[in-house]
Amino acid sequence: MRRQVPLPLVGRGQGWGYVRTVTAPSWPDTLHSWLARIPPPKRSDWIFAVRATIAGLVALSIAYALKLENPQWAMMTVFIVAQPVAGMVLAKGFFRLAGTVVGALAALLLVWAGRHGAPAFLAALAVWIGLCTFAASLLRNPESYGAALAGYTAAIISLPAFNQPHLAHELAVARASEIALGIVCAGLASRLFLPQLARDQIVGRLEGLVRDLAAYAEFAFGGADRPTLVKLNRRIIAETQALGEMRAYVRLEGPSLAAHGRSVRRTIGYLLSAHSAARMLRLHAAPPNPALPPTRSLLKEVVHDVAERPDALDDVAAIIARLRKIAADARQASLPENVPDRIGAAARLAMAAEFADALAGVLDGLDAVRHPGRPEADDMRQPALVIHRDRQTALRNAVRAALATSLVAAFWIATQWADAAGATIIVAVVSSLFASRPAPIRTSFGFFKGTLLAVPFAFIVGQLLLPAFPGFFWFVLFVVPVLIPAALAMANPTFTGTATAFAINFLAFLSPHQQMVYAPTHFLNQTASILVGILLSIGVFWTVLPARPRDSVLRIVATIKEDLVRLCLHERVPRRSAFESLAYDRINQLMPFAQRTGSRGEAMLSASVAAVTVGLEVLVLRNAEPHLPDAVKPVITGFLKRLASLILRPTGSHAIGDFAAATRAEAEALGARGDASQPVLAVAAALRVIAAAVEDNPRFFRDTRSGPRSS
Repeated sequence: MRRQVPLPLVGRGQGWGYVRTVTAPSWPDTLHSWLARIPPPKRSDWIFAVRATIAGLVALSIAYALKLENPQWAMMTVFIVAQPVAGMVLAKGFFRLAGTVVGALAALLLVWAGRHGAPAFLAALAVWIGLCTFAASLLRNPESYGAALAGYTAAIISLPAFNQPHLAHELAVARASEIALGIVCAGLASRLFLPQLARDQIVGRLEGLVRDLAAYAEFAFGGADRPTLVKLNRRIIAETQALGEMRAYVRLEGPSLAAHGRSVRRTIGYLLSAHSAARMLRLHAAPPNPALPPTRSLLKEVVHDVAERPDALDDVAAIIARLRKIAADARQASLPENVPDRIGAAARLAMAAEFADALAGVLDGLDAVRHPGRPEADDMRQPALVIHRDRQTALRNAVRAALATSLVAAFWIATQWADAAGATIIVAVVSSLFASRPAPIRTSFGFFKGTLLAVPFAFIVGQLLLPAFPGFFWFVLFVVPVLIPAALAMANPTFTGTATAFAINFLAFLSPHQQMVYAPTHFLNQTASILVGILLSIGVFWTVLPARPRDSVLRIVATIKEDLVRLCLHERVPRRSAFESLAYDRINQLMPFAQRTGSRGEAMLSASVAAVTVGLEVLVLRNAEPHLPDAVKPVITGFLKRLASLILRPTGSHAIGDFAAATRAEAEALGARGDASQPVLAVAAALRVIAAAVEDNPRFFRDTRSGPRSS
């Protein structure tokens, strides 16, 4: 199609004129351009697609042989639990089976409550859906998936059995049997057919994390712009959290791999410590001191090799030995009293030693994961890994899911409209399953798009082709060309959600049975009820107790500040790994919000990372307190009280400046003491780091409502 394009008439005065004719791209060209941006499937994607499709067909054929009432559930379950990694399939399958069994038992209780009338049934259904959604919002995958499944499985079984209690037991047994069959087929296929193991995935992720960490530490010595550092920082945090999830999967791949989970957990603790130490190395200025260059150059050489040399991680033992020696030399380095800035020099050496030890621990963990039979030291204590749980958001999700499900169920009971039962079930599924996602409306809309796209394919195959060509051979011939591309799209992270919805609902609409019949009216009613149910769920997310990202951000920021106050005032000092893991998990939860709020969100995220630095330095003060001279202990106690007061009470910028100046003065006084030992110098250095972090992020520490103003 040719059209004129207006271009500015440069050199002829101001204005626009039609100076040339160009060819606008047609829709086939646009589609071709869009498809060209999609990366071609990898070999692992093809393996996943073929494996899932074969496992689904095997599950369906077994369901046919067992004469199960709804054989499509067996095949659907295969695609529901299908994951590229065997451990992920087993984990999701295990929690799906557990959620199904619990939900089936709950359905029997709901049906019993229904004998006392519709109000009792609706109240019991609302309470159960609410409890399961609350638990799912507090947990993480796959535990979260199992909790949500227990909720809506009860709805799937109890709604058709309402006023027909004799059907409840039969439906519960049938649904559990069909789902168990699909889980077994998917699990065996993922473990036996060209398996991709979580163990291998963990090794690859760990190697990438080590290289990213080394690159980030190398930039501590200069040479990187801020966007590069921010990108690396985010990737390290996100990948560390993903590694924590992967360790649960590897234990399900075989009892002999349980040691992997322990090794990964310990390695995550070292990763968090190394990341924090690398950041403090970058933030703490290097003073001119003859004690620093040897440590600095040796450490820079090691991290450069790890980050840049492709074969650097082949022999980690040599690198570990170099790092241990650097750490020992840094701790034993002498600091004469007449050197400039003893406090800064002591801080830099301590941070370098801490980073070297932590990176050596990470590399040792990588070696342990590579060689699971390697003996481990008995005295190596597992770190405390803690995750953030937003109970207020979980309660809102629970109330919303319970209210939406019970209202639609009440409409179904009042009208006796048969297809409204399907809509009710979908509302229960979507409002509980997607409630804990960062963007539930967007996720639900992706599910709707995949479902809508499945309608014409299911109609052509199920209503036109299969009734005319009966038999399992023709079923395979017509269905495989649809499921293989769908599974390939499921393997692409960009399309996983929509493609999974397409595959599942294609099978649901298809409703494969051994004898397929032409029933377009039933097909259209079924598809309409499901699509309406999804749209109702989106409307629920939009209107009923809608999520406010800004409120979630403010709550997370408030909990970060509360942790700092507890570190300052609580009598019991927590383990460093517990504080770090919880803080970084919260920062990981903030990332999606920060990306959507521009520069203000970036500032909030940066300040939250700075708060982790403050917390770690407070831990240095608390742990050093018992070893300090009696004259120094009151100084630390008073400082911690002032810091807690600064965080708890909104203040002006002048108060931030006064606090930073007073803290630096205290640090200088401690460094000038004649009996300034290494612990005293470490305390003085920690005070200086805290003062700098507070001064660089005044809004975060002076305003209890700090956070992005738009969302």
